Amino acid sequence: MDALAGGAGGPGALAPLLATVLDALEAGIVLRAGPLPAGSPAEITALVADALAGAGGRDALARLTELLAYGAADPADPACAAHLHCPPLAVAAAADLAVSALNPSQDSWDQAPAATALETAVLAELAALVGYEPQRAAGVLTSGGTESNLMGLMLARDQKLDGIVELDGIPAGVRPCILASEAAHFSVQRAAALLGLGERAVVPVAVDRQLRMREDELERAMAEASWAGRTPVAVVATAGTTDTGAVDPLHAAADLAGRYGAWLHVDAAYGGGALLSDRLAPLLDGIARADSVSLDWHKLGWQPAAAGIFLVRRAETYVSLARRAEYLNPVDDERAGYPSLLGRSLRTTRRADAFKLAVTLRTLGRDGLGRLVDACHDLARAAADAVRAEPLLELHAEPVLTALLFRYRPPGLADQAVDDLNGQLRRLLLRSGRAVVGRTELPGEGPGRVRLKLTLLNPHTTVGEVGALLRDVVGAGRKVAGERAG
Repeated sequence: MDALAGGAGGPGALAPLLATVLDALEAGIVLRAGPLPAGSPAEITALVADALAGAGGRDALARLTELLAYGAADPADPACAAHLHCPPLAVAAAADLAVSALNPSQDSWDQAPAATALETAVLAELAALVGYEPQRAAGVLTSGGTESNLMGLMLARDQKLDGIVELDGIPAGVRPCILASEAAHFSVQRAAALLGLGERAVVPVAVDRQLRMREDELERAMAEASWAGRTPVAVVATAGTTDTGAVDPLHAAADLAGRYGAWLHVDAAYGGGALLSDRLAPLLDGIARADSVSLDWHKLGWQPAAAGIFLVRRAETYVSLARRAEYLNPVDDERAGYPSLLGRSLRTTRRADAFKLAVTLRTLGRDGLGRLVDACHDLARAAADAVRAEPLLELHAEPVLTALLFRYRPPGLADQAVDDLNGQLRRLLLRSGRAVVGRTELPGEGPGRVRLKLTLLNPHTTVGEVGALLRDVVGAGRKVAGERAG
């Protein structure tokens, strides 16, 4: 069992093991018979402990794979619709297997000759999709939006503050700030902390009911920051908020960032998938004006994680990430024509994650992927119609992309009771193994802000299956309400 996956003997060694994995996946899925296993967290933990204790030798792969499949929250199941957690395309998963077997690392050319050239080519295609000039842009594959947002804000700090910040730190007396909407991803605050700015450097900008940044509030917040002696280093505009898919006003954000000399970073980790759709791409008009962009194709791109992309409009703004490690990218190698991607990433060892993107793009093309995006958008609109048609459900707002917020709201209950009821019905669905529905809270304070969420990323789910999921929500709500009344 110590055969290697690569080399001339690799395919032969892998073939029977892959057959074992596929059989065990099927067995686990059949045993689960739903979107996730029924049971409490403690019960699932006990199952894992038992499997780990009992699996050994040749049996380990089959037994633990079956456990993993049984214990998964399966985004390919129509009733698993809580998160930006897509069911990967089979062709993308197969491509990812090739990368796992060959194990190229992108930190030096001599570890990944073809993969280095392939990532460069794929990034040029994605830069063009965003609207950048490919020959002037630069970028890298990342672990996802959190890493991409950190990189964008790092470059913003280094470009917009005086001195060589990456070497000497933040200049004395300077009070940098970052402006982002109340609905921006929490990784913006985390990045500010990691960059030495502190989470309080992030100025929250008010949003409308759709959770879209208000242009007037951004203008006010930037003016107030400037009057208070703070230095706006970045505006973070979200193109596809996690909860509603809202897209901030990108042109207005670009105009205001330019007026105050700030960097514009667009977090399009979710909404970037709209660029694949002729119908939805206009929602992202203005994204090409951003200094940097984050995309996640393991969300609305149907790739196995990780498939994050970070892009900058001008390659020269990448300068503070440049690094020289003599054992990886010596000067004489680069002069001889051996390229290096080391200075493009925060990481050193890095998978060839661009390969599965290249395979997917060649297999389906933008049109094929765009049809999947449109199918999920259609599904979200049908789900909104179904919510409106059910008297016990309340829709928060029309879906922008593929996500929608709603709640179970029987008459006569106070806001806190409604919040508690929605949380309890969701956990009942989880314990029963019937459904995975999201839970979130609207910005603000006080009770009445809890909402349930559907994030519809399975293009093969039918309108009837979404209707059945919503009926399960109503049924769970009635059960919990009855128990509380009793």
